Amino acid sequence: MYNKGIIKKGEFFDSVTLMLIAKEINKLPGVIDSAVVMGTKENRAILKSSNILLPEFEKANETDLLIAIKAESEQIATNAFEKIEKLLFEIKHKNDNIKNFYPKSFESALKILPDANLCLISIAGKYAAQEALKALDNGLNVMIFSDNVSLEDEIKLKNYAAKKKLLLMGPDCGTAIINGVPLAFANATNKGNIGIIAASGTGLQEVSSLISEAGCGISQAIGTGSRDIKDEVGGIMFIESLKALGKDDNTKIILLISKPPHPNTLNKIINETKKINKPIIALFLGAKPDLISKTGIIYANTLEESALIAVALSKNDDCKSIQNNAYLKDLEISKLAQKLASKTKGKYLRGLYSGGTLCYEAQLILSNYIDEIYSNTPINNKFKLKNSLKSINNTVIDLGDDEFTIGKPHPMIYFSLRMKQLYEEAKNKEVGVILMDIVLGYGANLNPLNDIIPVIKKIKKIRKDLIIICPIIGTAKDPQNKNEIIHSLTNNGVIVAESNAYASKLAGNIIKLKGVEYVF
Repeated sequence: MYNKGIIKKGEFFDSVTLMLIAKEINKLPGVIDSAVVMGTKENRAILKSSNILLPEFEKANETDLLIAIKAESEQIATNAFEKIEKLLFEIKHKNDNIKNFYPKSFESALKILPDANLCLISIAGKYAAQEALKALDNGLNVMIFSDNVSLEDEIKLKNYAAKKKLLLMGPDCGTAIINGVPLAFANATNKGNIGIIAASGTGLQEVSSLISEAGCGISQAIGTGSRDIKDEVGGIMFIESLKALGKDDNTKIILLISKPPHPNTLNKIINETKKINKPIIALFLGAKPDLISKTGIIYANTLEESALIAVALSKNDDCKSIQNNAYLKDLEISKLAQKLASKTKGKYLRGLYSGGTLCYEAQLILSNYIDEIYSNTPINNKFKLKNSLKSINNTVIDLGDDEFTIGKPHPMIYFSLRMKQLYEEAKNKEVGVILMDIVLGYGANLNPLNDIIPVIKKIKKIRKDLIIICPIIGTAKDPQNKNEIIHSLTNNGVIVAESNAYASKLAGNIIKLKGVEYVF
């Protein structure tokens, strides 16, 4: 085995470009592993966990390009570097086709689209606030996809937007559907009469997908960014979004999704809901139902349940049947868990999530079956992992957390790190169940099976007893072929779940049945 690496000082390339290069290099015969990343602290930590961090990389900074190759021989590594150099050269010297001209500044974009009313910003976080302010000054609503924007800048921008009666979605807003147009990570959903406000990207994706698959649709889906519900921000955009949906004639039902808002923020949100004469459903994951139900707001316990309630209201159906159907489904899960528990030798669970809200919901549900759940984003800080890639007993990891996405594509786009982690966890014979979400839609990996199935087949050769459960988030209209994905995963021994709640309950049931005492 041969390891080689170089540093290219001051050479910046965006993370998606580098991802595509790395995927090309990993296809070369004899290349065991490779990395083509900017030299951020976070990227160096990931290289270290993958055993391809070279000593010379330790002093690199975020403007340096790091290239590492692990190959079967020196010649293969040399050939790989030559291929990388060629690809980088082609990217640098690519001629712009005048027919596909892309503006290189906000000002030039506005000249091309002077009637635009929304600006989506996806650049390095430290520059995002400046561009957002330009857009607001020009009367545009703004969606900031970028993360790592300061809290101070977020508060200033949101207060300014509210004064101008504009929406400022984000920062770190991963999903929105505005006037039927999916933005960033979003799914192809039906148009309808259900409006969603969410401080959560993948939560919004699952709920909007479940609603659409049930035959109903979305009027507007507004993302606020996860910090909006904190006391410092005070729900500025949650409240502005409520005002907007309250006045929207196409919105008949409003659905709120977030982790529990700060009590002060929750009071502000509740006061605003009292002014709206429309049914309002709230899913505040982990909050006490009594705090919400007594306000007249309909409370939901899971993402799936919130979608089902919204669908029932949209169809003018009786919501009472939802509880009875949930009971029958829980019986179905219990029976399936008993069957599966006898097949696996492992006693621990690993969750490898790309969606932060899905990871959080999974932990909440699993806590009904498992006492201690470790995570890099735990619901109980007592169980916070010291090393986010070193699992302990029952562990659920959010691989879409900021620590993994600075200078790298989101794991919904780039599966490399998650597939490596999947294989490493599978090799541990104490692991009995692996939970792993697959999020479809615009912006996500267009061919997830190309990355997943080879790893699943490799795992099945060494762990025939391992149970892999995948909730698939998406619709039949998404760019990926959902039915084909379900069929292929099922044929390769993966249990495909209809929702994250179903998957989490099934996994929790299995681990509870296995117990904590198992002798190999």
